[in-house]
Amino acid sequence: MPESLNEEQFMAYATEFTDLAVKYGLDILGAIAILMVGRFVANWARNGVIRTLNKTERIDDTLKPFFANIVRYIILIMVLIAVLAQFGIQTASIIAMLGAAGLAVGLALQGTLQNIAAGIMLLFLRPFRAGDYIDAQGVAGTIDEIGLFTTHMTTFDGVYVEVPNSMLWNRAITNYTRLPTRRLDIVVGISYADDIDKAQAALMDELTRDERVHDDPVPQVMVKALADSSVNLNMRCWTNTANYWNLLFDLNKLSKQRLDAEGISIPFPQRDVHLFQEKPAAV
Repeated sequence: MPESLNEEQFMAYATEFTDLAVKYGLDILGAIAILMVGRFVANWARNGVIRTLNKTERIDDTLKPFFANIVRYIILIMVLIAVLAQFGIQTASIIAMLGAAGLAVGLALQGTLQNIAAGIMLLFLRPFRAGDYIDAQGVAGTIDEIGLFTTHMTTFDGVYVEVPNSMLWNRAITNYTRLPTRRLDIVVGISYADDIDKAQAALMDELTRDERVHDDPVPQVMVKALADSSVNLNMRCWTNTANYWNLLFDLNKLSKQRLDAEGISIPFPQRDVHLFQEKPAAV
C-alpha cells in the first residue's frame, strides 16, 4: 500500500508540475516574445522619429535624439506593462504607482524640468542661434551652445557665462545679429553760430562716400534737436549687421575730422551767466 500510495502521489505531483510547466511555460514564452517584439518596435520607432525629424530644418539637432528617446521609453514602458499582464499581475495599481512616482519626481525636480521645458521651446522656436549676440534684460553675450538645461554664452569682454534656460525664456530677448541689416544713428552737435546747411552737406558727403552705407534706404542727415548748447544733427544710414560697429567707430572719427576741415565747431556744454548789480537804496 505505501508503495502504491507513493506512486499515486508521484503521479499527482508530476501531473501538477506538468500543468504548471505548460501554463507558466507558455506565459514565459509569451513574455519573451513580447519583450523581443517590443524592443524591436521601440528601436524602429526611435529611428523612424529621427529620420522624420531630419527632414525638418526647424528642429535643432539637440532635440532630435531627445524626442526619439522619449518615444522609445514610452513604448518600452508599455511593453513592460504588457509582460506583467501576461503573468496575470494587475497593472492598474502599477500604472497608478508610476503616475505617483512621476508626480513626486516632477515636484522634486521642478526647477530642472522648467529649464528642460524652456530649452525645448528655445530650440524649437529659435529666438536665437549659436553665434548670435543677444541681450535678455541684462543677460548679454554671444551664444555658444543651446543645451536642454543651460545656454552657454560669451560676453563682449570674453567672459564665459552659463545661463539656465528658464531665465532666458521668461525674459524679453533682443537679438542684435539675427537680421542681415541694421540702422545706424550718430548724433553730432554743432554750434548755433555755424551754417546748418553746410554741416549737413559735409556729413552727407561722408555717408555717401562710404561703401558700407546702403543706398536703399537713402542715408539722411537731419536736424534732430535744438539742444541747450548745440544744434544736434543726426546721421542716419543702413548697413550690414557685420559692418555695424566698425562703421559706427569710423563715422564718429570722420565726422569730427570733416567738420574741423569745414571750420564747423562741435561745442561743449556751456552756460551764459549774466551779473546784475543792484543799485544802493536811497537814504
